[in-house]
Formats: sequence, C-alpha cells, structure tokens
Amino acid sequence: MRYLETISTGYGALPPRAYPATDAARLSLNGTWRFRLTPTADTPADFADPAYSDSGWDEIAVPSHWPLQRRDGSWGNPIYTNVRYPIPVDPPHVPTDNPTGDHRLAFDLPDGWPGGDAVLRFDGIDSCGRIWLNGTELGVTFGSRLPTEYAVGHLLRPTGNTLAVRVHQWSAGTYVEDQDMWWLPGIFRDVTLLTRPDGGLTDLRVHAGYDHRTGLGTLRVDTTDGATLTCPELGLTAAPTGFAIEMPVTPWTAETPHLYRVEVATATERAVLAVGFRTVAIEDGRFTVNGRPILFRGVNRHEFDPDHGRVVTEDLMRTDLLLMKQHNVNAVRTSHYPPHPRFLDLCDELGMWVIDECDLETHGFGENDWRANPTADPAWRDALVDRAQRMVARDRNHPSIIMWSLGNEAGVGDNLGHMAAAIRALDDTRPLHYEGDHSCMYVDVYSRMYADHAEVELIGRLEEPPLDDPLLDGRRRTMPFIQCEYGHAMGNGPGGLHEYQQLFEKYDRLHGGFIWEWIDHGIRSHTPDGREFHAYGGDFGEELHDGNFICDGLVFPDRTPSPGLLEYKKVIEPIRITDAGTGTFTIENRHDFTDLSGLTLRWVYEIDGVEQGSGELACPKLAAGSSEAVALPALDLADQSGEAWWTVSALLAEDTAWARAGHEIAWGQWPAANPAATFPHAVTTAPEPAVVAPHAAVAADSAVTSVAINGVGATGLALDSLAPVQTAATGLSGSSAGFAAPRSARFDERGRLVEFAGIALVAPRMDLWRAPTDNDAHTLAAQWRWAGLHRVHERTVDVTADTDALTVRTRVAAAAVDAGLLVTYRWSEAGDALRLQLDITPDGVWTVPLPRLGLRLGLPATYDQITWFGRGPGEAYADTRLAARVGRFAATVDTMQTPYVFPQENGARIDVRWATISDTAGAGLRIEADPLFQLTARRWTSEQLDAARHQTDLVPGDHVWVNVDLAQHGIGSNSCGPGVLARHALTARPATMTLLLRPC
Repeated sequence: MRYLETISTGYGALPPRAYPATDAARLSLNGTWRFRLTPTADTPADFADPAYSDSGWDEIAVPSHWPLQRRDGSWGNPIYTNVRYPIPVDPPHVPTDNPTGDHRLAFDLPDGWPGGDAVLRFDGIDSCGRIWLNGTELGVTFGSRLPTEYAVGHLLRPTGNTLAVRVHQWSAGTYVEDQDMWWLPGIFRDVTLLTRPDGGLTDLRVHAGYDHRTGLGTLRVDTTDGATLTCPELGLTAAPTGFAIEMPVTPWTAETPHLYRVEVATATERAVLAVGFRTVAIEDGRFTVNGRPILFRGVNRHEFDPDHGRVVTEDLMRTDLLLMKQHNVNAVRTSHYPPHPRFLDLCDELGMWVIDECDLETHGFGENDWRANPTADPAWRDALVDRAQRMVARDRNHPSIIMWSLGNEAGVGDNLGHMAAAIRALDDTRPLHYEGDHSCMYVDVYSRMYADHAEVELIGRLEEPPLDDPLLDGRRRTMPFIQCEYGHAMGNGPGGLHEYQQLFEKYDRLHGGFIWEWIDHGIRSHTPDGREFHAYGGDFGEELHDGNFICDGLVFPDRTPSPGLLEYKKVIEPIRITDAGTGTFTIENRHDFTDLSGLTLRWVYEIDGVEQGSGELACPKLAAGSSEAVALPALDLADQSGEAWWTVSALLAEDTAWARAGHEIAWGQWPAANPAATFPHAVTTAPEPAVVAPHAAVAADSAVTSVAINGVGATGLALDSLAPVQTAATGLSGSSAGFAAPRSARFDERGRLVEFAGIALVAPRMDLWRAPTDNDAHTLAAQWRWAGLHRVHERTVDVTADTDALTVRTRVAAAAVDAGLLVTYRWSEAGDALRLQLDITPDGVWTVPLPRLGLRLGLPATYDQITWFGRGPGEAYADTRLAARVGRFAATVDTMQTPYVFPQENGARIDVRWATISDTAGAGLRIEADPLFQLTARRWTSEQLDAARHQTDLVPGDHVWVNVDLAQHGIGSNSCGPGVLARHALTARPATMTLLLRPC
C-alpha cells in the first residue's frame, strides 16, 4: 500500500518536544521555492536528486497554499465543505486524481554556521508530506497542523543543499481532518533549520503552579541534566533544574497576564521562557483558576487570511488578539487544531484563556452512520494518540492553555480514551474537553454545542435529562458546563446572546461559552471588471460544497468588526453600569480577578440626542464581584424640556498592552428622572418583545395622548387639530365635502401618495418581506416563500374622502394562500405635516411569523443623507439590540449598509423617534411615528437584496428605498443553533401606527 494511504504516524521524525526560542543558530527556509504541480501522486520522485534540473519549474512562496498562489485555477482551486468529505469515504484510500505539489529549495548555510547536530522542522504541511535532504529521504509526515522534526546534521553541506518535499492534497490523514474549513493543500507554516549543540536543551517542561491560599508559586523546569535557572525578578541565580522551588509570586490570569522571564541555560544553549504561575482545578463542580471560578467570554478561532488561507503572520495573530481584548473576549478555543505556536505566545503575553484542540475531526463519517469512524477503529489508535501527544509536547508550557481538547465532532470510540490517557500521562495539570461524547466518559467538563436557552437552564439547575448509565450520569452532574459553540455568527446575528449570558451568570455550574466563530473565511476575489468581493463555497466550481456556511464569523474577512461582535462586546462587558435612581448609578465589577484600578468614568447628559453636559468621575477601585453606588453630577437644567438620557462609560485611564487610553470597556444608559422634561416615548434599556400588539389611536385634536405600546406606557405625538376644508380630492369617491390634501402632497386615483414636499415618491405601501438572513434561511425562509410573503399584492377595497381625511382600505395578500392583512390608510392634515393613521388587521389563518411589518416608500436617489433620533449608531434588531444606544445620529444611505459577505437583511435602526431623509442641501422629508419605529434605507429593494449572492450583485438604482417598520422578526441563531425566542418573534395580529410626514 502506498505510504499516503497508510494509517500511520508517519516515519522518520524525532520525538515531539516543546517550542522554545533559544540562542542556538537557526535558519528560516521560508521564501521562494521551485514548484511543480502534478495531477496524481504517482509521478517519479526523481526530483529529490540534487542533480535533478528544476529549471523548467515554476516558483512558489513558502509558506503558502498552492491553489491561492495562482488564482486562475491552473494550480487547482479551494474547496469548501462543512461536514461531507470532498472525496469518497473509503478509508484509508484516496482518489487517483490527487493534486501533488513537488517543492524544491537550494540553500547554503550562512557563514559561521556551527557543525554538529541539526534538525529540520516543518510546522505545518497539508495533508501529507514526504521529505528529502540532499537526496536522502527523511520521512513522511501526517498531522497537517502539528510540527515534525527530522535529524539532518549529518546531511548538511556548507553550500549546495537541496531540500525536496512532495505534498499530497489527499491522504489517509484527510479522514481525520474534516474541520469545517477550506480544503487547501501546501506547506503552509514555517520551515526552519535549527542547530542542536552538544549538551544543549533537548526539551523543556515547565511546571509553574500557584497556591492562592499562601500566595506561593512552585517552579520546576525539567530539561537537560546540569541546566540552571536564572530569574532576577524571582531571586533565582543559576538554580538547578529538576527541583521544585517555592517562592512568593504574582499569579498569571487572562486578566492579569504577569509573566516572569526565566533563563534556562547549559554551557552550550540558552532559552528564555515566559513563565506564568497559575493552577487550574475543578472544585465542587466549578472550573477554577487560582482558586476562583471563571466565566468564559469566548470565541472559536480558525486561522485565516483572506488572501493566504491558513497562512497567518504574527502581525495578523496579534491583530486578532487585540480585537478580541478590545471587545471583552477573554477566551479562545483553537478550532479545530493547534494554532501556529506564536499565537500561544501572544495569548500568554496579552492574556487569554485557551482551549487547545487536537488536530482531529471526522464529522463526515456521520453522513454514513459513523461506519468505519477512526475514533472507534483500533487501526487508527496510534495515529490519533500521536496527534494528541504532539500537541501537548509542543504546547504544555503555555500558561494561557487551561484545557486540552481531544478534537471536534469525531463521534465516539475507544481511541478517545487512549488519547485522553496519553494526554494525562504528559500533563495532568489541565482538565480535558471533548464535546462529541455527551456521556463525558473520558473528560472533565460537560460541553455542548448550540444547546438552546431552555436546555442550558436545565443544565444549570442540574435538571437535564439523565443518561442511561446512572454512574456516568452522576459523574457528569459533578462537572462544570460550557457551551464550546453557541451563537452561530453567520451573517446578520447572532441573536439571543443576552439571554444566554443571563443564564451563564445565574447558575454556578455554567461557565460561559464560545461563539462560533471569529472570522468569515471569505477569500478575496475580483469580478472580471476588477470589483472586489469575498468568495465562498461554490464560487470555485466545486462539485460538492456548503456555500457561504464558511462565512460565519464575528469579523468580516478583512477583520472589520461586524455588528455581531459589537453586540457580543456589550453582552459580555465585565463592568455593569445601571441606573440606581435618586441621582445615582450602580457600577458592578464582573471581572473574575481584577479590580477597577486604571479606569475612569465618563458621563454625558443629552436631551433629544443633543449633549447638554459631560465630564469625568473617579471610578471606584472595586474588587472583582463587588458593586457600589456612584452619585451623578447635579445639573441645573430646570428650564430644559425634551427626552433626557444619561450615559455613563467605563474607559481605560491609561494605555495598556491591548488598547489606548480612552478605550470604552462598558457603558450604561437610562432615561433621566427630570420632572421638567417631557418624554414623548417611554423607553427602557432592556430588550422589549418584538411583538406587534394593538395600539390606541392618537386623537388628532389632542395635545399629548397616552397610548400603550407593546404593553409599555407611552405618550402619543402632539398633533394640531384639523381645519375643515371644502375642496374635493380629485379623482376620489367619497362625501360631497371631500378631503383637501395639503398643498405639499399629491395622491393618485387609488389614494396613493405620489408626491410630497415637491419630491416624487414611490407611494408608501405595506411591506412584509425582508431578504432572508442566514439564520432565516435554515427554516423560516422556505415557510415565508411558501406563504408568498416575498410577492404580496395590495388590492384596493375602497377609497373615500370626507372633510377630515382621505381613507384607503386595502387587502394585502399573496397568490395561492388565503391569509392576508386588512389595511386602512387614513390620511389627514396636521398643521404643516401630513398625518397617516395606519390600521392593520390579520385576515384568515396565519401559520407563519412575519419577516417585517411596516411601510415601504421610494425617494429619488439624491435623497441619501439620513439623520435620526433613536438607537444607533449601528444596526439592531429585536434580539440584537443591546449595543445600540439612544442618541442623535447621522449617516449616508451607503454607510447604513452592513456588507455581509452573503447579502441579506441588514442596516435597520431601531426605536427611532424621528428621522430626516434629505439631499446634500438639506431638503427632504422628516418622518415621525408612534410607536417608535424601525428605519431602513437602501439603494435597492428587499427583493433585489434577496436575489444578490455577493455584494457586487447590488447595483444602486434610481431610488432610495425606505422602510418604516412597526417591527421585524428577531434574528436568532438558527443557521446552526436555536431559532428566535418567542418574545422576539413577530406574529400577525392587529396593529396601529401613526406617522407624520413633514418637509425639511
């Protein structure tokens, strides 16, 4: 059997070891190599001969993935599948058509290169590599995201060395690397030549525990005999290795990542280790570090660059971690393989809890009822254990790693137990994780993916359904619980994060979770005319693919934060600032370890979105877990009226390693208790149900009228009384004393508003459709399309005019269904405004929720300047609204769009009191509404947005399309997770809305 189709650990490699930087000479072999791509694996290996001429070969960058080096497809294309293998499931065999990349590098040793032993290290080859140096075969490596080292000192020459590497896209290893990512072959991590001095540091094992009761750390470093430890900060000078040393230390945590620089030296080699003292334990069913329970505010992170795939630079890794820290993320699960080793160094430095996951996933076997699954097949035992051992040997010195994970979505089987035993033999200081076996037979924590809110609450209360085995059930109930994946961040979303966080904070057993996932894996591409877009599955002609499921991150491919990341930052903020009444607010420190030193508080007082005062307050230095009331400043605003709001933010007072001074960590906002103020709407900072309930009409002759909005008391719009008019509206039937519209308005014969304030309009009409989000697409979109909500028509029932109003009654419905909406438009004059009373009554039997409920109108494309008083500055929906604060905001129509890789509903602003839509000269219209409305404005219709597959498909037209909605259906996480909670669903029921249109 060919080596690439052999279930094995490979051959020729040295035992795995840690990855320290030492002063031994090293030579990076990254750079430009010679390259030849062949369609099968069976080309003769004569290219390994140093005398072979590669003058006719191409060049390639190493590290790289060869399909991304030539974007014309001549070197193959990326393939995306989530679960299903892109090759027949026939382990360990792979197709004859197996793209194979032959790589060659000629290199000389630098002047002064010492002789003696040396090793050649490959940090990542996907999926299988066969390696030669100067014509001698070194071995074969499997385990794409794990390092392999080969002894080469005896083969090196001062000049004229030839390194040859054959890389196969498909191999036996493919069957255990099905990790929901692009299939991309190549030498994609560093290649390095390292000297190994005689008597040097062969391996290093750091033990650095911390006793929170005594404040003492215990340090032991196991390495080469005769090595010594030096650390002036710890008072160590040439201390012997191999022995435990106890001393007072400052502990390491993700919040306080204190590292000691410990030099380990022999006579011939020196390394400086970043040592963090900390102890991880499970105590009384809780996951603790240094004796304190911790809460994961985490993300799952694939390695990805939109131009280079899984080739990531240190700068890009640091960018990821800085963004995470700046958005209150404190934990990373390395989905679903060990990351580049420098990433873990940065986690140590900047502070991040890490679950290090083995390079193992066999998800595609589930499509075949888990037949021949490698985790249950004894033939795979050594190969899987080898992967676990290589991960732990490389990474166990990192204080940031607080759990090992056996892998992901690999079913169940005895090989998992062998992996667990091998890990514990190498490192028994960290708990083990694996979600795929819900019995938790081999692990120390109970982990789930996408458990809905109700199930998470049951688990928190220790009331989840029992396992069949009472012993395993009892054992599992003693374990802490995490959601290793939840809140699927695909497209617009995820929704429902706030409710999850409430559960995590309510029950001691729950230790938080990890959003799936960090980044959209869109590959930067261009249309034939040069416009940029991000490609996903199917864009490269794959015969089997999973579309845009590869784009499910909290940041876009270029690492721009999505609205989902901003929402997550708010949901998980470690400081809570809330109204305490009587001129005070409460600040609560929800960190696990740190006090609030180094912060300042900034307050802003606004009326109708206009700042009236601002300043700073001293931030109490609260210990973790404590809270305190803080007095607001006394302001002399007795003569002020309007809607008044306090906003208080917690900011960094000084620069840190991860953000500049002034960076906002958390904020709170609440309406001011100003008796002199008049509030046209009652608004709460907590999410309200996105249910359209009946609303009382606002009397036309009232000054201020109380109404009910979603069960919350509110105040109606102040409207002028209507003056009787005598002129009949042209073309409309009705009473003899017809309604005379304001001079600024014109209606057609069907009672549709076609002009206002000199602006030609596409008449306002009922709109029920939104371009389905990725979360809608799983189930709701098909139901909505079946109900015809994307193709409704409006039938005019009658049009009447009297002295007070023009009334138009219609029925809105779709072909083939009997459910519809009865809609009454009542137009009347209100001083300088045109008033619309909109009444909606469901007709027939509605079996599906509504995507949206409101009005759509069109304005000429020049009206693209938007100002609003409501929540912003970014988009928000019923269950993704915590990050939106009340204020006065301005944007262009173009900047109001959220450029999701796959176009979908986006850009809504919620709780809007009023909005102006104008041209650059300021002329346009102002919209006021009761109840608070949801505003969307874009240069394409929802139907055009629905039809688009990439951002480049969206072509601006002649209109700006404006939606004024009572509500939209919530967002949820149903692309891979639970749907919308009932309180955020939009159902068909009677509703009323009052609008005022004014010129501006």
